[in-house]
Amino acid sequence: MIQPEDSDVYGVFSFFFLFLTVMTTRMYSAHAEESYEAMADRYVKFFDGVEDLFELQRGLNNAFAYDLVPPVAVVESALKASRRVNDYATAVRVFEGLKEKVENDSQYEEYLKELAPLKTDLGVLTKEEMGF
Repeated sequence: MIQPEDSDVYGVFSFFFLFLTVMTTRMYSAHAEESYEAMADRYVKFFDGVEDLFELQRGLNNAFAYDLVPPVAVVESALKASRRVNDYATAVRVFEGLKEKVENDSQYEEYLKELAPLKTDLGVLTKEEMGF
């Protein structure tokens, strides 16, 4: 039983417990988690609207920061954007980033095979094709 003189101590402990509960609870945002397809659409739209190199590189950093490999549509859009802003080096780096993100070499080869027509159209070579 709590005695009247102990009530202040009880109040301090309950406040401390409430404080710890609030501080250790994760604060999640109110929006739902984004699906893979929604993320892909968002980045395709983003890269389609890129107008300068800084914006392109910021978008690439964000796209490759996810714990997944970007879909082919996103890579295509990023490559087109890099050529649109006239930065060949960034186009080559898109392939470098892709090589780092895939799980194995065969998956990378699949991406290269699917992107081959676009690579030819844009005149982009991979680092390996340039001899580095």
